[in-house]
Amino acid sequence: MKKIIIVGAGGHAAEVVDYLNFINAMPSIDANQKWEVLGLIDDNIANFHLYSYDYPFLGDIKAHEVNHEVDYLIAVANIKFRRLIVESLLAKGAKFCTLIHPTAIVSPTAKIGLGNVISHNVSIGPKVEIGNFNLINSRCTLGHDTKLENYNFLSPQTVTGGGTEIGNNNFFGTNVAILPRTTVGNNNTISAGMVVDKSIHDDSTFFHRFKEKVLVISS
Repeated sequence: MKKIIIVGAGGHAAEVVDYLNFINAMPSIDANQKWEVLGLIDDNIANFHLYSYDYPFLGDIKAHEVNHEVDYLIAVANIKFRRLIVESLLAKGAKFCTLIHPTAIVSPTAKIGLGNVISHNVSIGPKVEIGNFNLINSRCTLGHDTKLENYNFLSPQTVTGGGTEIGNNNFFGTNVAILPRTTVGNNNTISAGMVVDKSIHDDSTFFHRFKEKVLVISS
């Protein structure tokens, strides 16, 4: 079994725990492929109590003494705090692992770095390159030759066309589509439902302001 400590105890951590429990319950999974959760750490214990975990609470992240005998799995969705937390634990010598849900379809030619969480029903195409500490939510699709660097948050059903290049610290809302060979730089926010049809540099928010009136027609 892979022994891990989960970093975070909020809603995303609850989803990660569900993934791990799903894997551990699979009859086809060997014992050495299963996950042993030693506990969770979070700076807000209220998060832990809210989700009624079956694993112990191991205290604050800030005061946590790193266990060098186990791996850590980042389960903090907030893109700003996620990076700060990871870097603080790395400085203490923490080792991070990647979680890939067994329902994900991953090309054998894809390259995936450390500390990523790849959720259920994700599709990762040929020669995709994924860096470190990205959160790729359920039903996302990364087309062939996509390059995704570090600390990005892809909400459910984000789709990238072939040859897309994405930098660091970007947030993609639900149902974002990025057209092939488009480049997205660093520190950008792409609002839900957007079709990104042109390259975006850094530190931008991409959204569409609807001019049409919203009508409610009663029957």
